[in-house]
Amino acid sequence: MKNKINKLTMALIAASLVGCGSAQNSNQADAVSAVIAPGVPGDKPYWAYSGKTGIGTSYEAYVDGQYSDKAITGPVSKVWFSIAKGMVTETMFGLIHQAQLKDMQFVVTGIDANGNAFSVAESNPSEFEISVDYLHKDAEGRPLSLAYKVLSKDKLGRFELEKHIFTDPDGQSLFVRAQIKTSLDTPVQAYVSANPYINNNGVNDFAKVTEQGLVAYEGDNYLTLQAVGGFEEASVGFTGQSDNFAALMNTQQLEQTYTATGEQSGNVSLLGRLGEVKGSAHFDMVLSFGKSQKASAEQARKTLSKGYQTVLDAYNGKGDAIGWEDYLSSLKPMSRLTQYSADQGKLLHTSAMVLKAQEDKSYAGALIASLSNPWGDTVPAIEGSTGYKAVWVRDFYQVAMAFMAMGDTQTAKTAFEYLEKVQVTDSTPGNNGDTGWFLQKTHVDGELEWVGVQLDQTAMPIMLAWKLHQANVLDDEELSFWYSKMLKPAADFLVHGGTAKILWNDTQITPPATQQERWEEQNGYSPSTTAAVIVGLVTASDIAKRSGDVAAAARYLEVAQQYDKQVEALMFTSEGVLKEQAQSQAADGQYFFRIGQDSNPNSDSKINSNNGREGMNKKAIIDGGFLELVRYGVRSADAPSILATLPEYEDESMVDNLRVKYSFTFEGHNGTYPGYRRYGNDGYGEDEVTGTNYAQGGKNTPGQRGRVWPFFTGERGHYEIASAVQNNHLSKNKVQQIKQTYVKGMELFANEGMMLPEQVWDNVGVNPRGYKFGQGTNSATPLAWTHAEYVKLIRSLADKQVWDHYPIVEQKLN
Repeated sequence: MKNKINKLTMALIAASLVGCGSAQNSNQADAVSAVIAPGVPGDKPYWAYSGKTGIGTSYEAYVDGQYSDKAITGPVSKVWFSIAKGMVTETMFGLIHQAQLKDMQFVVTGIDANGNAFSVAESNPSEFEISVDYLHKDAEGRPLSLAYKVLSKDKLGRFELEKHIFTDPDGQSLFVRAQIKTSLDTPVQAYVSANPYINNNGVNDFAKVTEQGLVAYEGDNYLTLQAVGGFEEASVGFTGQSDNFAALMNTQQLEQTYTATGEQSGNVSLLGRLGEVKGSAHFDMVLSFGKSQKASAEQARKTLSKGYQTVLDAYNGKGDAIGWEDYLSSLKPMSRLTQYSADQGKLLHTSAMVLKAQEDKSYAGALIASLSNPWGDTVPAIEGSTGYKAVWVRDFYQVAMAFMAMGDTQTAKTAFEYLEKVQVTDSTPGNNGDTGWFLQKTHVDGELEWVGVQLDQTAMPIMLAWKLHQANVLDDEELSFWYSKMLKPAADFLVHGGTAKILWNDTQITPPATQQERWEEQNGYSPSTTAAVIVGLVTASDIAKRSGDVAAAARYLEVAQQYDKQVEALMFTSEGVLKEQAQSQAADGQYFFRIGQDSNPNSDSKINSNNGREGMNKKAIIDGGFLELVRYGVRSADAPSILATLPEYEDESMVDNLRVKYSFTFEGHNGTYPGYRRYGNDGYGEDEVTGTNYAQGGKNTPGQRGRVWPFFTGERGHYEIASAVQNNHLSKNKVQQIKQTYVKGMELFANEGMMLPEQVWDNVGVNPRGYKFGQGTNSATPLAWTHAEYVKLIRSLADKQVWDHYPIVEQKLN
């Protein structure tokens, strides 16, 4: 490439480095002043679109349950990236929630066959046909690493842009190769633009052009963008004001280049011209991170010096390198489980890697809910936000059990041991109440974020410990150690409750009533929460007995039996209102409702308003929580209360606001596939009247509607397995029917990058984004819980036994 940054520009670059401690730079600055970008602080920043079609990070091995540079995988890379709408989006460095970049996009300019000038940017995906694939696959098309190939074809046929995206497993860099092909007679120009959000916000950044590349920073957090051969032009500016993006789109060139953003921080952007393309060309570049400018630049230099193939091979695990292919090979059950998938194991392979990728690498075992910020494109990035990049013990349990199901007992054990960090103790900051329960939501380092009490989240660590011991992952001595340290305080809280007094929360908890159920929105008596509490106490009783605490063992079991007798008495109505209020054709007035806040299941008390939706009669709201009673073994699949509730749960005749089930069809596939909402009257989703995102503008609206969540298809499939096993009807035909209905249904809900979403479009209300029926929305994708449920469903089908089943519960309660 030619016409590199000229001498004048280099002088301006040097001038921009004044204050960095370089005497040489200071001398040059006497002659030339830096060109400072105007327009501070730039446009208001927002996070990127949340519907990711890919996420990635390197595979790293443990040393004694911790990440270490001494592991067989070498230096630990702490870089995560995501892809949405064909672009690189939120990229994290340090802790898994610490975003350093909003997005990076490419712009192509040129003159078409008719002599018309054009500029096309990736941030306008409507101009492209976009496809997402994996760079490393086996002969059956199963992904073998989280390295991506994103192909963006210009709809007018002027060029194609193909990106290869992965991280350096031995460095702190994101590697991107951009390949551009054009059939135009005149060359096109390629540019790259990056919008840093250093230190997890978009308002406090500085940027400058340096000899080492384009740099953005806040405090001691640095990002460097470098390209092989450098940039032919380079500029920094304030986003939307002086970033040159509008000029590039309007005039096909930079209006005015700037070498620094000056002394005031803001929302900054980096822009570099990569060079011209005649026929085809590729450009290799890295985004590198460090705690100083020098460290960040050095990471970039090291990654680029190794080159594309070496870095990619190490990431994949080819040759002597230990990478993603090696991780997949270590999962012994995978080949057997593949037979029970409906896509030859493609989503199964992807799910295994996606789940492992959503673990922090500073705090081993810290499993987050999703590498995304729900509805991010309308959520301001003014303050640091974890979004779903945080720990919820309930989601955490699902993922840990999925690791067990796919044969990664090491991560499951490490995750269990991590849970000590998020349990409330006397030393928990700000705690003035009782201890033993587990925090609602925390950062991976344990920093408090949300502090509601959810009793299922207090029961699930006990349940996980029991499963780990049954699988010989925890030995007797370890089980007893954790019983005294973590599990006994949790079980005692499930028995006695106590006062939650921390931050805003000052509440008396009296089990089995919970302050929040699994949707974090209502207090009271919940079938799903109570199911977990009962199982938590039964398994705690067994653990206590094995640990020599006979008195506690008896007490835990006695209370579990008491709670068990209250399930229908508190949560099953015989005077339902769905026929009148929801026009249900199936309702006979007898079913489990979602949650109640009094002890009379036939009362007409209202539950609280939430997510913009007014509270309704508790008996008008149903959900799938009652199926958890079967999954865990608290109720048999043919228990009268379970069978009585299924018709209401499956009823598609109800009015949309209270209806839960929807049957989906997919182009190219015969039949229908079941999907379910969280519950009737759910408001956690896009507004069905205006089409706006959830709580767009910071306020809830009455039209907000929670959509269908694909993991309920897995929960419903688990019930089918439980029912068939109980009745000795799990024949080959039944296995095939479950596989082709529930397993395949979950597979069809995945996007083309095989990311499983939190929510999919249900065809209710206005649809300004043009979602297809069953397509993931802008809520949170990939959702770890959904991938975990898919893995567990396949393991359950392969074992012909529900994976989350606790046989000891049936033994002790019957």
